[in-house]
Amino acid sequence: MTRKDFTLPQRIALAIVPRLTAAILAAIGITLRFEVIAEEGAIPATPPAKGIFCFWHQCTLPCGWYFRKFRCSILISRSFDGELITRTLSILGFDAVRGSSSRGGAAGLLALQQVLESGLPVVFTADGPRGPIYQTKMGPVKLAQMTQEQISSFHLLPERAWKLNSWDRFLIPKPFSRVIVSWSRSVAPPAFDADATTLEAKREELNQAIERARLNAERRLSSEISS
Repeated sequence: MTRKDFTLPQRIALAIVPRLTAAILAAIGITLRFEVIAEEGAIPATPPAKGIFCFWHQCTLPCGWYFRKFRCSILISRSFDGELITRTLSILGFDAVRGSSSRGGAAGLLALQQVLESGLPVVFTADGPRGPIYQTKMGPVKLAQMTQEQISSFHLLPERAWKLNSWDRFLIPKPFSRVIVSWSRSVAPPAFDADATTLEAKREELNQAIERARLNAERRLSSEISS
């Protein structure tokens, strides 16, 4: 997108908000303590990594800090909000592929395929930019079918966080909080010739994997509170 695609107030926001957001995230991020857990059969990723990674939109902020060294590419919508996110993530070391599940999705998946073929990882907020919450879109499954890459699922849960009154219950970690990094077992890609029924079953399998990661993180914290 170019300057002429935005109004003057939007251009001012684009010049200020990404730098400010990245600075705030860095100020909080350096105080966070990450604890990695994994269900049986899951292998937590470490940089350098490759493949497809999925998480829920609500933990975007802690994920943005934790995965900044992975050289990830992420699919971001072609919109003003998407431009804000793109510029913020670029400061943190992420690459953006512009597209969405509703507009430009096919082109976005092709670009992500090229990223994977270069040996670098891609990451999805699996429930998309608008939800519904905890319901994965088909994009990661289609990309896995195209590339025959497995899909890894994880969830980051701060022990202490502000929770916004938004569709995704967006989490803002409080400074000096511990963050549980929970991994579930990878989901195998569907076959190249998989039909719509098989793709939907694979989407549901991925949905369950991300949910297990989230619920395992919640159980980890709740068990410590009750003990």
